[in-house]
Amino acid sequence: MDMAWQMTQLLLLALTTAVGSTQLRTPRARTDLLNVCMDAKYHKAQPGPEDKLYGQCSPWRKNACCTVDTSQELHKDTSRLYNFNWEHCGTMEPACKRHFIQDNCLYECSPNLGPWIRQVNQSWRKERILNVPLCKEDCERWWEDCRTSYTCKSNWQKGWNWTSGINQCPTGTTCRTFESYFPTPAALCEDLWSHSYKVSNYSRGSGRCIQLWFDSAQGNPNEEVVKFYAAAMGAGATLHGTGALGTGS
Repeated sequence: MDMAWQMTQLLLLALTTAVGSTQLRTPRARTDLLNVCMDAKYHKAQPGPEDKLYGQCSPWRKNACCTVDTSQELHKDTSRLYNFNWEHCGTMEPACKRHFIQDNCLYECSPNLGPWIRQVNQSWRKERILNVPLCKEDCERWWEDCRTSYTCKSNWQKGWNWTSGINQCPTGTTCRTFESYFPTPAALCEDLWSHSYKVSNYSRGSGRCIQLWFDSAQGNPNEEVVKFYAAAMGAGATLHGTGALGTGS
């Protein structure tokens, strides 16, 4: 029994150390993981009701970190929020664009990302998300709907040409299909925003992975997910939900 207990403690220490070494600063306190907004450019200080959230952001109406104005801007091809143009390589398929809008709505509006919020030193935000365990079906559907659209980069978070004030493909890059830059669903979901997501082996409805898509009439399934991982962090099991607790293996 003593030997098993010692091995468990060593495993938990190894997991915590491995994850913690990738962070710039200490993660949020355990008490600040539930119902919390990131410290970022357009996030509210505290989540709360936003009855008129627009379009694909509407599932978060009951409790949101975004405002109505932000939700409207997220649906524009080039919004004033970040001057980012989805269609930097020509027209993006509507089915593909829906996933990017939904991804942005989750990022700006969700109060259920606390376990994966990390501090960063960037001019436009003090916090980001890292390795959020994204449900595998949501990632697979995103990749399938985007594989025939075009882009010129595999990491959209950095490296653009901003001389015009809007992101443009940098010199030396070529517009090719998404499938060329992202050969697998995991390559798309994990590389796109510098590992904001980590594809989980868990499925939608499992209570162990974050869903991009959900029917708010049935409640927000991510509330159960964040409670699970917050409790796991309290037990010292893992900090980002991509180890034994997050892969479904």
